[in-house]
Amino acid sequence: MIDRVTVYEASKRLGISEGAVRQRIHRGTLESERDESGKVYVFLTPDDTQDNSVKTEQNNAGDNALLEELRDRVRFLEAELDDRKEEARRKDSIIMSLTQRVPELEAASEPRESPVPTSDEASKGDVPEPDKQPSFWKRLFGT
Repeated sequence: MIDRVTVYEASKRLGISEGAVRQRIHRGTLESERDESGKVYVFLTPDDTQDNSVKTEQNNAGDNALLEELRDRVRFLEAELDDRKEEARRKDSIIMSLTQRVPELEAASEPRESPVPTSDEASKGDVPEPDKQPSFWKRLFGT
């Protein structure tokens, strides 16, 4: 028994897209005709739909394996994300505990001595007077 159906209905019966039905018509693997208004009709036999269902079952077995593999990968990535979130929380808590201890550490440290001498200390050091030591030019030319 041959059914005369539209491209849309053929795509639903075959479980493929309308574009795939049109490609099959173009290749000549599906019989079709065009009416006076330009609408395309496809002739489907029980063999057409039966062959397609067998291919779909084979593809479904492969698709199921692929789908399970993808689910495993998603589970792994979700676990990895949870681990990284926990690690970030631990780092944040360590940083917070250290920043809270900074005032304690500053208060316990002794006051530092200034490396720059004050003006009183500078006058106590040995600084040559200008008249005791001749200038560079005088020493160079001996005048």
